[in-house]
Amino acid sequence: MLIVQKYGGTSVGSVERIRAVAERVKRAADAGNQVVAVVSAMSGETNKLIALAAEFSKTPSTREMDMLLSSGERVTSALLAIALTEMGYEAIALTGRQAGIVTDSVHTKARIEEIPAEPVMAQIKAGKIVVIAGFQGVTREGEVTTLGRGGSDLTAVAIAGAIKADLCEIYTDVDGVYTTDPRIEDKAKKLDKISYEEMLELASLGAKVLQNRSVELAKKLSVKVVTRNSFNENKGTTITSEEECMEKPIVSGVALDKNQARVSLIGIADRPGIAAEIFGALANAAINVDMIVQTVGQDGKTNLDFTIPATELETARKSLEGFGGALGRQEFDNEVCKLSIVGVGMKSHSGVAAEMFAALAKENINILMISTSEIKISVVVAKKYGELAVRILHATYELDK
Repeated sequence: MLIVQKYGGTSVGSVERIRAVAERVKRAADAGNQVVAVVSAMSGETNKLIALAAEFSKTPSTREMDMLLSSGERVTSALLAIALTEMGYEAIALTGRQAGIVTDSVHTKARIEEIPAEPVMAQIKAGKIVVIAGFQGVTREGEVTTLGRGGSDLTAVAIAGAIKADLCEIYTDVDGVYTTDPRIEDKAKKLDKISYEEMLELASLGAKVLQNRSVELAKKLSVKVVTRNSFNENKGTTITSEEECMEKPIVSGVALDKNQARVSLIGIADRPGIAAEIFGALANAAINVDMIVQTVGQDGKTNLDFTIPATELETARKSLEGFGGALGRQEFDNEVCKLSIVGVGMKSHSGVAAEMFAALAKENINILMISTSEIKISVVVAKKYGELAVRILHATYELDK
């Protein structure tokens, strides 16, 4: 088999852990597999580099930050290749540039545009274990870029797709994908399989196992992904097509996103184009708007509520200042959270939303906003009820069984 393995920062956080990763790569190679390992920077290294830059500037150039931050992964890849070579294996470390990862020119959050298979496959055909520095690429003009949050996962999935790997293993410090956060509900169960669609929803809702960009790419390139724990031999969770998931439970998981804020615009002018102007201003400030609710207009006025990441609340406040009184009364609330249930089985079952709303009402948890899709129902509730609501819904849909 041709396998791509990705190791996160905690998995390579020390010399001892890099040696343990080398042993795991060795076992895969000894089993007759061709192996490509993609590595993150050692845990804490990226924060150290950011702190160093802050010693010189509060607003350093994004180009120079990419030059700086990409070094962390290069260090890890070289160390792992050295460890494997010392074990008697031919191994070679490659930067994003050397692996052929071509991106756009948006520094610190670049998007991959192309990965030719030849640079990596040439090394594999030469009998080498390839170790690639994740999180980075290069523009067509030769500028170093980084891929943003979850960039090493993205590198691994993209490489797996480019070389048509049989499997992409994402190693982290958790056993796989759970029905909900085990730190909130100790009855949470690890899922053996989950569809791309369900994982994409859970990732976008704050599940930390995989970033949604990685899941989107895996689905697009039909890459079978397994998330596993680098500190044990447990089976992990397979992320694959819906067709390969034989069982389709009505609800597969419950997600809680505490990084939410609600903006309420009360009594804004009810005229054509006002929504486009408001959300255009937010888009220009690179603010990601999630749920939107608008009331029916009366007497030339209407109310508009929407949610954004809590970390972007002040930026949103400043973006709306230019409208003056046209937006009526403005309220900003960061004491909310988003609670969601996800499951492909919702496509063929009715009454799922009613059951969710009834379970929350029974505990006197008020729903502030509602949003639905084919396989997801999300509600906004007061942050103080968030974890309780997770446990209630986990029990309601019997996810512990």
